[in-house]
Amino acid sequence: MSSLYTDANRERLLNLRKALRASPIVHAPAHALAKALQVFPPVARLLHFTLATKGYATNDYAQWVADNDTLTAEDRAAIRAHVARLAHQPLISVVMPAYNTDEALLEAAIASVEAQLYPNWELCIADDASPKPHVWAALQKAAARNPKIKVVRRAQNGHISAATNSALELAAGEFVALMDHDDLLPEQALYEVVVELNAHPDADLIYSDEDKVDGEGRRFEPHFKTDWNPELFLTQNMISHLGVYRRSILEKIGGLRVGFEGSQDYDLALRTIEQTTPERIRHIPAVLYHWRQQAAEASFSEGFLDQCARAARQAVSEHLQRTGAEGVTVENQPELPAWLQVRRPLPDPAPMVSIIVPTRDRAKLLAACAEGVLHKTDYPNLELIIVDNGSVEPETEALFQTLVADPRVRLLRRPGPFNYSALNNAAAAEARGEILLLLNNDIEVIEGHWLAELVSQAVRPEIGAVGARLLYPDGTVQHGGVILGVGPHDGPRVAGHLHPSAAREDTGYYGHLRVARNCSAVTAACMALRKAVFDEVGGLDAVNLTVAFNDVDLCLRIREAGYGVVWTPHAELYHMESATRGTDVKPEAVARANREIAYMRERWGDVLDNDPFFGPNFDPRYGDYRLAPVSRRIKPWKRAEA
Repeated sequence: MSSLYTDANRERLLNLRKALRASPIVHAPAHALAKALQVFPPVARLLHFTLATKGYATNDYAQWVADNDTLTAEDRAAIRAHVARLAHQPLISVVMPAYNTDEALLEAAIASVEAQLYPNWELCIADDASPKPHVWAALQKAAARNPKIKVVRRAQNGHISAATNSALELAAGEFVALMDHDDLLPEQALYEVVVELNAHPDADLIYSDEDKVDGEGRRFEPHFKTDWNPELFLTQNMISHLGVYRRSILEKIGGLRVGFEGSQDYDLALRTIEQTTPERIRHIPAVLYHWRQQAAEASFSEGFLDQCARAARQAVSEHLQRTGAEGVTVENQPELPAWLQVRRPLPDPAPMVSIIVPTRDRAKLLAACAEGVLHKTDYPNLELIIVDNGSVEPETEALFQTLVADPRVRLLRRPGPFNYSALNNAAAAEARGEILLLLNNDIEVIEGHWLAELVSQAVRPEIGAVGARLLYPDGTVQHGGVILGVGPHDGPRVAGHLHPSAAREDTGYYGHLRVARNCSAVTAACMALRKAVFDEVGGLDAVNLTVAFNDVDLCLRIREAGYGVVWTPHAELYHMESATRGTDVKPEAVARANREIAYMRERWGDVLDNDPFFGPNFDPRYGDYRLAPVSRRIKPWKRAEA
């Protein structure tokens, strides 16, 4: 029987949801019914599949696996040869709780560990007092067969946290890999982990990409993750599988906490990162874990989504309290409770924001932008600096005179050839605010909270720049963050927007359009940053990047200085012009664009080609997480051979 959980069926379900949402009369009772029925595991699983993990361009995943993620005999031989040359070969303890597991699935999980190409491992399994006698019998049989397998049976059922801790007590390895009782490890999984440890011996936490496997053994729904992304991690457990931890840290923090069942590994990871630094958290961009779905019995996280969501919220809330984030609240997103939203308070008093808007005529656009800033924005302390780049139309001058009557508005005259960077730099030098807000004149306000959301992020000392979610006039996504090294052409690529033209209600790849996250850059069409950071990195480049890519360059220099860049969907505005503006094809404009591309490639080449937030398994011609026909990742055994 074919699986219900296919990309085609997901698209059908999403289209049905879209049709229901279009009719308020139908949508309200349908939404209430779905919420009531989600207490039943099959319905909860279907809703989660439809809404929470929309995978992009994975219809051809089976072919991608065949082409990019299937070992040959030569690969296995090369891996074994590389293992023999590795200087550091630590013992890895695979820790597994088991409870009433289907016998065939349990044996398959154990067999996948025994098949590891890296030999220095042990498997530590705790039977959580399973009523079904075959579980303990199977574990005893495995331990008798293989001395690397250690087993213990708990006297009473304690659920997953207690059972995992019982298994952890058996572990002797320097590192611990967490594994569920019916999932599968690919045979190169632990080898890849140890290669990473040889390259980064001070690593404390390593995580990999993952996918799912159905009842027929078919792999589907890959999750190719970003490198360490602290903002994203506050909204979802991006570590999850495969997670490998330094055992000394797990012992220090007391293992898993009872009471966080369903999000116990999330809580564990949150407490672990408090004991280390970002440089010691490593991501391997390869699928090293197969998470079994549609097993005979739903997993805890599949069957008790509400409880998992509550536990996740509590885990993140307590993490933020422990790390000194005062006044922060954490909420489950209403329609997608598996994802969280962190609400950060404004300082009291709220810092002044200097909103900088360069313009040349186009009075109608500027009037709508200024109306939104001055009269639709719920923020108590702002000034609007309009930088006039040589406007000549009478209606523009009349608008200027109307606007400057508001004491919050200043007009700077800066005639001459258009130089976006110079115009903003000139205004920044005149700005009175602690926060700068770079804003295009074709931005329109949708709701009043947008600026408070941006400022609440920008005031954080570790954050250097913040970008908003921008929509085209038709409601589709114009800006969901900037990806480096993408572009629809075969020439030199610099950067492009994430999920261009996605529907407004689209969740994006694993929720990336619904949650705040770190990214490499955000557009200066709406960018907030502290004036001190702007000055520290030298502002926008008015010499080499007069028109294009100056915002990308600014963000890269901000990140180079040690700050993070954040994109948030909770500040949403319209970007009115860009959808229909077209391209300037005048020879001088083309020449200028080519010079700016060449400069960016010369200045940032390797950085542009290795965006840590857009991995090597995605196609750089697109910004929608389409799988690359050929992965750009060089396998470690191939690299070792070279």
